[in-house]
Amino acid sequence: MGEYSIIVSSPERAIMEALYFVPQKETFEEARLLMEGLVTLRPKLAQELLEKINSIKVKRLFMYLAEECNLPWVSKINLSGVNLGSGKRIIVKGGTFDKKYKITVEG
Repeated sequence: MGEYSIIVSSPERAIMEALYFVPQKETFEEARLLMEGLVTLRPKLAQELLEKINSIKVKRLFMYLAEECNLPWVSKINLSGVNLGSGKRIIVKGGTFDKKYKITVEG
């Protein structure tokens, strides 16, 4: 048999990839459910990704959901080096506006 390999994302990167598709291909509720299960994310890797990725929506949604789910590692994230952009973002039309991250989400 031939050998093959499969490249998979780390959980930290995978959740950010999933958040990129909210609400076009993933629902807000699906994203929240995924985030709830990520109690063992590595804050150092999450920090690095937050500092490097370009999507303001993903960064804000990631932090919003992490805080909303009271994940144990969220307090170790330092947002001082993370560009959260300016202006408002609508994730869910007709939803609730979160002042901290300036996003409209499912309430």
